[in-house]
Formats: sequence, C-alpha cells, structure tokens
Amino acid sequence: MHVLVKGAGVAGLVVAHELSARGADVTISDPHIDFSHAASWLAGGMLAPFCERESAEEAVLTRGFDAADRWDKMLPDEVVRNGTLVIAPPRDFGELKRFASRTTGHDWMGENEIASLEPSLSGRFKQALFFRQEAHLNPRRALLGLKKKLSAQGVAFTKTDVDAREFSEIVDCTGAARIGDTSELRGVRGEMLYLHTEEVTLARPIRLLHPRIPLYIVPRGDGLFMVGATMIESDFNGSITARSLMELLNAAYAVHPAFADATVVETGVGIRPAFPDNFPRVTRQDNIVTFNGLYRHGFLLAPAMAAQAADMLFCQQSE
Repeated sequence: MHVLVKGAGVAGLVVAHELSARGADVTISDPHIDFSHAASWLAGGMLAPFCERESAEEAVLTRGFDAADRWDKMLPDEVVRNGTLVIAPPRDFGELKRFASRTTGHDWMGENEIASLEPSLSGRFKQALFFRQEAHLNPRRALLGLKKKLSAQGVAFTKTDVDAREFSEIVDCTGAARIGDTSELRGVRGEMLYLHTEEVTLARPIRLLHPRIPLYIVPRGDGLFMVGATMIESDFNGSITARSLMELLNAAYAVHPAFADATVVETGVGIRPAFPDNFPRVTRQDNIVTFNGLYRHGFLLAPAMAAQAADMLFCQQSE
C-alpha cells in the first residue's frame, strides 16, 4: 500500500507512524515541513483525559485513556507520568468543587500534600485536585522525534506538490487549512506564551481554575514554562492580543508571584480545527481518508484516532 499523508502536524505524523508500523509505504507532504504552521507546535502536550472530561464528552476520556501508553510505544522516554495538579485561589474554591464534580480519577490534596508534590507552591493554596494517572510530554520534542524516527524507517517527507495519482490511498490531515472547505469545521484561536524563570520549579502541569480564564502551566525543563491557552471562537491568525497576554500573565502571577519577573521568551497563536461537538472525525470517500477536528485534544486523541484511520485503510484494502 502506497499512502500519501497530507499534513505534518501531530495528526499526520501519528497516522504515518501507524501506517508505517503496519507495513505501508508512506510519503508525507506539507509545504511547512518545519512545523512553522502546525498548531501542534504550540500545544501544551498534556495527556490528561480525566481533566479534559470536565468540559468534554465521555468519548474524550475513553479514546484518550491510554494515550500515554501509546506515546510511550512511539517515543520511549518522552512521556512524563507525574500527574496533573488542579488548583484554585481560596476565593474560587467553588470552581474547584465544580471541577471535582465533573471529573473522576482525582484525589483531594491539602496544603501539606500540595507542598510535598510542588514545593514552589508551598503555602499558596489550601486545597487541590491531584490526577495521578495523567501525564504530559513536550510537543516539540515529540514532533521532531517522530519525524526523525519516520525518516529512519523510510518514510519520505516533501514540501513540494506531488501527484496524488501515484498513490493508492490518501490521508488528509491538513487541519485548519480545511476550514471553509470541510462542512462544519471551524477555527478556535489559541494563544500561548513561554516564560523563563529560575525562581519556580514544577514537576507536572498545573491547572489554575478561574471563572473567566482557566490557565495551565506546563514545565519544559531548565526554567522554561509553557503558559496557555486562550479559547477564542475565531480563525484569525494574527499575533497575540494585549488582552490575552495580560490575562495569561496575570493568571501565571496568581500561581506564583515569581512569574512577574520571568522573561517572556516566546508568544504564539494557533488555530485549532474543530467540529460542532469538539470531537475529531475520521471519514472516507473513495480512496481518501480525512482525519480532522482535533480541537484542543491533539496529543491526547491523535494516537487512537490515527489507529482508526489506519483500520479504515487496511479494511478497505482487504475487501
């Protein structure tokens, strides 16, 4: 089977990995093969099915439950299994209780337990939720690692146009580029930033609950932290707005005052492709399989959905 995968974001790379593992001859085509236009380059990389259940349907939990295991098989040693800590200021304790009521897989933590998990947060929060089964990875390391692995396995990468007629099957993973062409697909703008400080040390993703702008901070090592992310119903891909920058920085300061003196290393904006139910779709028409709509669940759901896409291709071949 000679397959053309269009798109080299997390969806395209994971599909290519799944197909290659099953013996397919794969070529990946993307005009921006350096990930410069991939929303997944700006992702948090949280493998957090229990936390995501707070605002997502049950399918996100069931399809993402084994995401950490799947990533471990693709890229050994990249997954960090330190769980997720969900916090809220005392005045927003109601938000923490609401989050707990909508999720499973968590333990309540008091001040001493919080300090034991994250010494930098000692004395700052009275209660928290600890989702010990969750994990995270560095999306940029994961994307680069997958590209390197696939190249070593003989998968071809090209940023020039190719003749689709040379391939028996095509998998379209072009994400937000399909907005306007794919029915019901919309863009959700996500803004993020990277901060650097040696004054804070975190071992796991921290989610700060807030009635207006929930925030997550993901440690990247060496004093670098990814802070995100806004959820704006827009496909405008311009630079981060002043409002969003202030809100993200204010929320980071609420987690720890030392973030006020951190260096802003990078800001970024990505457009997440999403369907009305915010759940991805894998569909087939003739010899073209389309995989799109990962929304904010790219690294969480890509492995399971890629397996579905591969099943669809190989079942068709056997008919």
